[in-house]
Amino acid sequence: MSSIYPVVLSGGTGSRLWPVSRSQMPKQLMPFFSEHSLLQETVLRLAGPDGIAPPLVISNSDHRFMIAAQLHELGVETTAHVLEPVGRNTAAAAAVAAKIVGDLNPEGILLLLPADHHITDEEGFRTAVLAGAELARAGHIVTFGITAKSPETGYGYIKRGEAVGDGAFAVAQFCEKPDIERAKAFLAEGGYDWNSGIFMCRADVLIEEMQTHCPEILAKSTAAVTGSYQDLDFLRLDQPAFQACPSEPIDTAVIERTTKAVVMPLDIGWSDVGSWSALWDLGDKDKSGNVISGDVVAVDTEATYIRGNGRLIATLGVKDLVIVDTGDAVLIADKGRVQDVRDLVAKLKNLGRTEHEIHARVHRPWGFYQSIETGDRYQVKHLMVKPGASLSLQMHHHRAEHWVVVRGTARVILGNKEMLVSENESIYIPIGTAHRLENPGKVPLSIIEVQSGCYLGEDDIVRFDDRYGRIEEKPQS
Repeated sequence: MSSIYPVVLSGGTGSRLWPVSRSQMPKQLMPFFSEHSLLQETVLRLAGPDGIAPPLVISNSDHRFMIAAQLHELGVETTAHVLEPVGRNTAAAAAVAAKIVGDLNPEGILLLLPADHHITDEEGFRTAVLAGAELARAGHIVTFGITAKSPETGYGYIKRGEAVGDGAFAVAQFCEKPDIERAKAFLAEGGYDWNSGIFMCRADVLIEEMQTHCPEILAKSTAAVTGSYQDLDFLRLDQPAFQACPSEPIDTAVIERTTKAVVMPLDIGWSDVGSWSALWDLGDKDKSGNVISGDVVAVDTEATYIRGNGRLIATLGVKDLVIVDTGDAVLIADKGRVQDVRDLVAKLKNLGRTEHEIHARVHRPWGFYQSIETGDRYQVKHLMVKPGASLSLQMHHHRAEHWVVVRGTARVILGNKEMLVSENESIYIPIGTAHRLENPGKVPLSIIEVQSGCYLGEDDIVRFDDRYGRIEEKPQS
């Protein structure tokens, strides 16, 4: 029996869920419904059933260590973790997956899964996947349709054709995101499902269809896999080949052109978690219709989504709002305008701000750093270094650093010296001196770092050695 290979596509930035979702920490890496992130939920959803292989994860390079850490938390090994040097949409990612899986098992079944979806009926989804596998083995390309229950304008629709087997239909037509009147007409007519963006087919079938409908995407993606190389636990695609690949969604490149597409309508509590209003729809509401998390006091407040982050949020006499606090940014929006949050993110980018890109807490493979205060020629940060982890051996041209150990014991390399620095002790790092910070202990190491100098940007780092293979990358602490 051919195995099912979940292909977890984790390339998006989720800008409509700003300020929680940011380009360096997108929504799929954040928890919204449980202690697990959306990516972790996607992986766990298919853990267990026989015939399902370890996931094949495709992401960009920036997120690789965070994804690896989240998979490690679950005890999940991957078939491969592929790093895209640039974003080229889902058709290229699907072609990469087809090449990798096809080399392992030509009739292996790809299950293409966005990493940022939420499904409440997980058992129903697993049952549908196993049923869809039978259709895929027969040569069909299966798309999972979501039973439309309201005239949504944010989804594409699939019109069902004739029945094909048990619970599946030939695709009569793919319909782009409609306006509200057309969406109401679809719902009134019946036989239309939302396009979930989840697809299933044999690797050899997808390769054959891509050769017919988008040969350049297939050729460039295949060349990128052929020229790939291993970097620690990651597979890096060949950059020139992948960069030359056209950027197109798998929907328009293949699914809407093939004659092999079938749709399986499902009612599994699915959401693409595409906006704050979707989280309000899915959340547990109080008697006034509010979805609230964090330290919130709401008076005469109705139908509002409020997400706190430690400090008190108080509301009075408001309705139909979204209020989200992340510590370094607060979003207040009309609930009917949340699809436009991406325009707000674009404006932040155009203004040269950084809040669209990074959080105050920035995750690194060794732990995280969090900015506490920034002023003229100084910056204060909190560093947490995981047990056994270390920062790169590095130096700075424009800043000096002063480290104070708050918790744990630090091993510090400073020039040609090595020393241990314990709690309540400190050490000074002069400008231009090679240094490295390590945590040799069993508990997280907490450091208060005070930087001073004429330039404090993160790109003032010269690396000499790094256990995480980041020597040739844009510097990150």
